[in-house]
Amino acid sequence: MPTYGITHLWAQGDPMTRFVAALLAAMSVVSWSVIVLKAFEFARLRRHAGAAQRSFWESGSAGDGIDSVSRPGTPFFELASAGQRALAHHEASGAAHRGRVDLSDWLLRSLRASVSDSSARLQRGLGLLASIGSTAPFVGLLGTVWGIYNALLALGANGDASLEHVAGPVGEALVMTAFGLCVAIPAVLGYHTLARMSRDIAAQLNRFAYGLHALLLTGSAPMPTATLKERV
Repeated sequence: MPTYGITHLWAQGDPMTRFVAALLAAMSVVSWSVIVLKAFEFARLRRHAGAAQRSFWESGSAGDGIDSVSRPGTPFFELASAGQRALAHHEASGAAHRGRVDLSDWLLRSLRASVSDSSARLQRGLGLLASIGSTAPFVGLLGTVWGIYNALLALGANGDASLEHVAGPVGEALVMTAFGLCVAIPAVLGYHTLARMSRDIAAQLNRFAYGLHALLLTGSAPMPTATLKERV
């Protein structure tokens, strides 16, 4: 009695079947790489976000606040640096130019641009996960359809269409659909989890930007919510 399985499917498969299997394997490797790398990145940023904001609330000046954000390359450091550069540029311009653009509006535009750039960087890789999650089932289905087609051709050539001879090849072909689902499900779950983490970091960036705007404009950071509640 013939033996069936994934090894037999690969050994007996044609170039199309092997291409689909290799493509699904590559999609799985890429999706898991993105999930792991982005998860570590977002976890690090979330830990740094709390420390960065606490340092700014406790800082006495913009320079001290930026110095307290001790990790260059993070969105919070880039945001603080962008605000400081915008303030220095506005102060360095002539009096006539300063009168045309309000300092508050100038700072807001610079900070919003930095937040937008950081949010775009946070989204990198998530589109790839979404694409893999939406296409992997269809790639697996293509492998299944192609496998069933070849199996039926082989059975027709042999002239034996009994159940025991049909079930094995068709079952092997259905493995490709299962493979596609195994690739798609982690990609979809990873996309939604990482997208939620990205939104949380973007929200913290926006709160940080408003506090930084007040710090650069008035010289003092807004009072934390907990302190306000205590005073009330």
